[in-house]
Order: sequence, then C-alpha cells, then structure tokens
Amino acid sequence: MKFSPLFWPIRFEKGVIYVLDETALPDKLTYMKVKDYKQACKAIKEMKTRAVGQVLLVMCTFLLEISKINKTGNMLPVLEKVSSAINAARPTLPFKMLTDMVLGWAKQSLPLERNILGFLEMLKNKRIQQAKEAALLLKDKDVILTHCNISGLMPLIGEFCRKQSKELSFFVTETRPYLQGSRLSAWELKHSGFEVTIISDNMAAQVMSEGRINKIIVGADHLAGNGDIANKIGTFQLAILARYFKIPFFVLCPPKSSVKTGKEIKIEIRPDKELLEFCGRRIAPKGVKGYYPAFDITPAGFITKHIYLDIKR
Repeated sequence: MKFSPLFWPIRFEKGVIYVLDETALPDKLTYMKVKDYKQACKAIKEMKTRAVGQVLLVMCTFLLEISKINKTGNMLPVLEKVSSAINAARPTLPFKMLTDMVLGWAKQSLPLERNILGFLEMLKNKRIQQAKEAALLLKDKDVILTHCNISGLMPLIGEFCRKQSKELSFFVTETRPYLQGSRLSAWELKHSGFEVTIISDNMAAQVMSEGRINKIIVGADHLAGNGDIANKIGTFQLAILARYFKIPFFVLCPPKSSVKTGKEIKIEIRPDKELLEFCGRRIAPKGVKGYYPAFDITPAGFITKHIYLDIKR
C-alpha cells in the first residue's frame, strides 16, 4: 500500500527525532531534528507538525527522554516534567490522554519503550483500518470535499477505493490562514494521482449549490463523549452547509476524550499576526486587530457518521 509522507511524518533514530516540517510543504520535503522535549514542544506550538504528527512526536519525545535516563534511576520525575510541558503545548489537543497513558505505564513499572512502540504500531494499523472503513462509504465517481488535512488518510482512502474500482475526485478548501488544505491536502492528493480542485473557504456554499460535491470528509482533533468534535476552524460552517444541501458529512475521529460535550473543549486562540501577516509581510492595515480561533466545535447532530479510531489502551 502506498502511503503519503504525511501519514507517518515522524521517526526516531539513534537518539534524534526527525520531524517532517509541514510548514515547508509543498515547496520542499524536509525533516527537522528534535533533540529534547523543549524542541518538541516548540515544534508543536509552531505547527511544524500537526494532527497525527503531534501524537507521534509526543510518544517519540518520551522515547527520546527515556533514552537519556540512567535505567537504574527514578524516571518518573523526568516523565512528569515532560508530560507537563507537552500538555501545555496546545490547549485544544487532548495530549493528556497520551501523557497519562505513558505515566500510567511508568507507575506500574511496565517496560516503557516496548509499550510505546507497541502503541505506535497499533496506531498505524488502526489508521489503515479507519481509511478502509471510510472507503466503504464511498461510491464510484464521488466528489469529496475536505477541509484542512487528515495526515495522509485522504489519499489512503482514495487508494482503497481504487482497489474497489471506484474513482474519486476532490475539492479542497484552502483552510486559511495556515493553508493546510491548499499546501498539504492538495499536494498529497495530487502526488497520489487524484484530480484535485482548490477553492477558498468562502466558496463552499456556491460550490455545493452547483451540485459539484456529493460527500464531505473531515478529520477531528478532539472528540467529546457525546460525539461533538473540535476541528480546524471552518469545519462547523461546512457541517451546516452539508445539512442544508443534504450532503453526507463524515468525520474521521480520534478516541473520545474525558470531556462530556464540545462546550468543555478549550479553543486555542493563536497569535493574531498569523492572520494579519502572510509570508512575513503584513497584509492588513496597521492598527487593525486580528482574532484567530484555531478550531471550532461541530455538534454531533450535524455529523452523518463518525469513523472512529478504535484504540484500546
């Protein structure tokens, strides 16, 4: 099976974590080196990696820090320090689920490296299964609208559809202001040989009204107990439009977190300069303020089907 580089964008080799720099795409495919947990947290905050890349980076960061610890010493204080830093990196992502898992293994004196590597292998297999399940929901000649980027799952869904003699084409929103759609999703889908059309975020209603879309598939960064999701800003408005135009709205979900509803999910507010500047150049008048909530909440009732990542810890 052919995988996009975004499907598994992190690797840990000989005491160094190699992180695919997603901010450099599509211009160049380059990996940055991360040598400690502080650099890992910085990479997360600066969105050098996101979505599943953040999960992989968190787990590989523990592998990295474990490798530095004298095996006869007490690892728990170091792991707790690393956990606290990771949990504070980005507020909307439920990193605590991951860090608590690792701390739990440590407190039970379980072999950490083996458990972390086992978790990562399970995650890879479950992501493949998730793509297979999504492919079963699609028909030949479907035109899929996607928003932001789902770390290699969209081209993988397309590959499974090809094996089922189903051809897909895609519309991709730009996903402003970081352009994860036009930089990442469009790049990996085109690289995999699919027909891709980019639209700006404010064109979605018109494109749907023209009948050009018949399925919508997005990801989710946070799944509440009641099925509400947090995903890249702009997802909720697509869900509203999908209901109006009677278009199925599918969500590739992570495991449920401990929060009961979407109202409990803290929305990350990113620096306004990310909205007011582009490629280091200010595009807004001086003195104008910016407001950039990085995520919005889509209520469960707007979602046609949750496609779950079934990870049993």
